Amino acid sequence: MKLDQYKQQIADLYSRRSSTYDEAEWHHQIAHRLVEQAQINPGQQVLDIATGTGMVAIEAAQIVGDEGRVIAVDISTGMLEQLKRKIETFKLNNIEIMLADAEALELAENSCDRILCSSALIWLIDIPATLRNWHRFLKPGGIIGFHGFADTAFIGGVIQKQVLKKYGVSLIYNESTGTAEKCHNLLQQAGFKDIEVKTEQYGNYISLEQAKQMWVENPNSPTPGLLTNPLSQLTPAQLEQAKTAFDAELETLVTEQGIWNDISIHFTLGRKNPS
Repeated sequence: MKLDQYKQQIADLYSRRSSTYDEAEWHHQIAHRLVEQAQINPGQQVLDIATGTGMVAIEAAQIVGDEGRVIAVDISTGMLEQLKRKIETFKLNNIEIMLADAEALELAENSCDRILCSSALIWLIDIPATLRNWHRFLKPGGIIGFHGFADTAFIGGVIQKQVLKKYGVSLIYNESTGTAEKCHNLLQQAGFKDIEVKTEQYGNYISLEQAKQMWVENPNSPTPGLLTNPLSQLTPAQLEQAKTAFDAELETLVTEQGIWNDISIHFTLGRKNPS
């Protein structure tokens, strides 16, 4: 697998996070809800794209049983190592692991009953083209499902985006999936039918210090949907000024309970035309 700089940065980022990724309870919750809403049945073929540590893949494999199959795809070797350990723990023999780029995936047409993508869609460079490609993999009548993070989700990203805009820096973050309408349109434009979008809240209150730690200042780290991190445009002095403004803005949001960290998620599902 050959990766460009952007994709390699993503792979490295998630490999570094792999050992602690499962500690966030909401990751498990939204993975379960996606599987639940996808109406997976015994014997089916499921493609889990950006499987990570395999939260979706493991649950899907337990549903499809020995007559079914799950293909678990990820770009991060660290994440897939975690999944391998889980497969051994659960003694599953119906999961195939694939190290691959979701945007360069090649599978047989009409080969999958379900395609699921948990939490990763915003990292794609060309979401419409990728969804059209995934559409080819689905059997007629098959279902696709993904998580779309709302434009209000993750307070650190929301405030950082606002602050950096004053310095001429544009961050995309959740723009592509920011509203239920945007999520609906992504599937509609890719040729899917019977589209449903259900929005659910998984947010919580966090401390001011936790919120301040959400600041991302490394210009060499990947930023969703952008081949080059726009922070590289700023001088060290400008970055320091922006961080000060970021902290000050967060301080205005503190309540007795802490700072509200919105995690609104658009569960988006569509079907390939049966005919």
